[in-house]
Amino acid sequence: MSIENELYKQLTDRISLYHPTKDYSRLDNAFNFAVSAHKNQLRKSGEPYIIHPLKVAYILAELEMDMETIIAGMLHDTIEDTPFTYEDIERIFGDEVANLVDGVTKLGRLSYSVSISKEEIQAENFRKMFMAMAKDIRVLLIKLADRLHNMRTLNYMTEAKQREKAKETLDIYAPLADRLGIAKIKTELEDLCFKYLYPEEYESLFEKIEMKKEECLTYVNSIVKALSEKMEENGIKGKVYGRNKHMFSIFKKMHNQHKTFDQIYDLFAVRAIVETVGDCYAVLGIVHDMYKPMPGRFKDYIAMPKPNMYQSLHNTLIGPNGEPFEIQIRTFDMHRTSEYGIAAHWKYKEGNKGLTTAKEEKKLAWLRQILEWQQNMSDNKEFMDTVKTELNIYNDRIYAFTPQGDVINMPAGSTPIDFAYMIHSAVGNKMVGARVNGKIVTFDYQIKNGDRVEIITSQNSNGPSRDWLNLVKSSQARTKINQWFKKELKEENIIKGRELITADAKKKGYNINDLLKPEWLDVVCRRFASKNFDTLCSSVGYGGIKEGQVVNRLIEELKKEEKKNQSVEQIIQNMKESSQKPQNGKHKKGNGVIIKGIGDVSVRFSHCCNPVPGDEIIGFVTRGRGVSIHRTDCINIINLDEIERHRLIDAEWDSSAETASFASYTAELRLVCEDRMGLVFDVSKVLNDEGLHVKAMSARSVKGGTAIVDIAVDIVNKDQLEKICVKLKNITGVDEIERVTS
Repeated sequence: MSIENELYKQLTDRISLYHPTKDYSRLDNAFNFAVSAHKNQLRKSGEPYIIHPLKVAYILAELEMDMETIIAGMLHDTIEDTPFTYEDIERIFGDEVANLVDGVTKLGRLSYSVSISKEEIQAENFRKMFMAMAKDIRVLLIKLADRLHNMRTLNYMTEAKQREKAKETLDIYAPLADRLGIAKIKTELEDLCFKYLYPEEYESLFEKIEMKKEECLTYVNSIVKALSEKMEENGIKGKVYGRNKHMFSIFKKMHNQHKTFDQIYDLFAVRAIVETVGDCYAVLGIVHDMYKPMPGRFKDYIAMPKPNMYQSLHNTLIGPNGEPFEIQIRTFDMHRTSEYGIAAHWKYKEGNKGLTTAKEEKKLAWLRQILEWQQNMSDNKEFMDTVKTELNIYNDRIYAFTPQGDVINMPAGSTPIDFAYMIHSAVGNKMVGARVNGKIVTFDYQIKNGDRVEIITSQNSNGPSRDWLNLVKSSQARTKINQWFKKELKEENIIKGRELITADAKKKGYNINDLLKPEWLDVVCRRFASKNFDTLCSSVGYGGIKEGQVVNRLIEELKKEEKKNQSVEQIIQNMKESSQKPQNGKHKKGNGVIIKGIGDVSVRFSHCCNPVPGDEIIGFVTRGRGVSIHRTDCINIINLDEIERHRLIDAEWDSSAETASFASYTAELRLVCEDRMGLVFDVSKVLNDEGLHVKAMSARSVKGGTAIVDIAVDIVNKDQLEKICVKLKNITGVDEIERVTS
């Protein structure tokens, strides 16, 4: 059995454990489609690429996801890495699967200006992902499964790439898994990141844990046995077992609390899982009767669940030999939620879209907050910094109460200003003071767990102060304060923004009036999501956008215009001058083409028709990228606008001895064939026998029993290409061969 068939059987076996369907036809279609789409593709490990989407689908099956999600997981790379499009996926598998696949697909297929940094592209990818998540949270579940398998196989990447991926995972994906309550994925992601970001510390900690493992397990098992017997005596059904803490949490505890390994006592903890909430508190009473609890260590996440739906009782007690141990007590439902989070509440009914209850939707309030930041932050760096900060302070939370007894969950270190904006932006904007536990406190007071906070407001308030931005801890409060300044002080911000933009332009040697062409302003305003230049200036004025970003974009448009207005004669003259200059003390080598009237210049071969020696060719003078070489029968040259035809220039192949075998050239062929078994093998054999370098090959079935095989192959000249075409035409079932142009 092939590796892909073996993995597919494992997948269907896992799905059968929880999904009631006996009809796997759609999953079979997805499997066959994925195998065909990723054929001849390999991973960095050298394994067939199809292994990756199958492993991603299996991770989703472990989360017990619905069939649409598993199918989308199997197809998640098809739009990005194969010739298939969104429309293809939608036609074959429906719009629900297509939307999930599209949501996971990165923006890699879009074209970016060279001035856009890698960080900006990353931010745009995350913006798109958050938008897709808002429509359907399953997009993030697929993305997490994808990232988990990539992290499991990260050892095949370079060290620099390993660190880059691990850092991104630790900053974004692990906290997102935590936000969804999926401890199963979150803990594994964190441990894998730990391994690649801190390899020496990882190895050292691993060895120490292994040395102490047997001793700790013996100790914990004695407690498990004693507690199990006591529960049975009291008629409480459930199970008790020991569990080891994951390595990254131990490392964080040592680092944050400045402890040595010998000072960490809870390497292994006890967990009791029972049937009802009443049983949870009954077990807590039994444990307190058996062992002495440590003061200040009890946490009741059943009465006050974490925002990610996590519920459990936590306490630390002194064990029989005087060593502390941690215990967690929860119901079976709570345990399922702690492991699978939002996925535990996912209904596998066919056709189910989105979350099913208002209660579940409430758990995603943090996602709506991210979308709000996205709309109000044009600066990608600020957006990413805010998301990373908010996600990574998520575990360190406090609970405070309103005078009415409502619980407000905030980041540790939050102030009364944060509390006010958590209630409502209008409360924060009108705030003039605060009482905590009945006493007036200053605005910089750090709220503690259990505090009762009352916000004092006044209609005569002048609104928030800019100093508040230095006091608040939560991104929500910071965003709402900035929104107030943006709205209330618009005129002042416009004036200030204009002054900053003018000063920055002057500093860079430009007169601002030379940069304010209406068409350039339209481009820049669209880039920063501003309605007009006044809105853009206002954003600069209140600090939402940096003036340098605006000026740099305007300068970029100016340079584009200067290039555009450069005459063909000037471009050619520049090429002549450039071709006469020595490169690093040497003259440029021939490139296989002579441009008449210029001589030896740097040219590029157009991908739309891929000319090869022997083809009739013509040059097209581009603005800024030299001369592009096309075949004279290229569809783009034939359909060229009359206004552009003056940019065509005569070109011919250089047949001199120095350049005749100067390089290989890529030719693209399309074979229209009878759809039969072994077709791709026969085509590959011909190419292999000729000793050709195949750059790409794809095959697909179309209606009427026909197959299309697309090939990109390196050749020396047209004679060699024609010889190959003759041999390919002799293959049984090959009806037609054509050179591809686009």
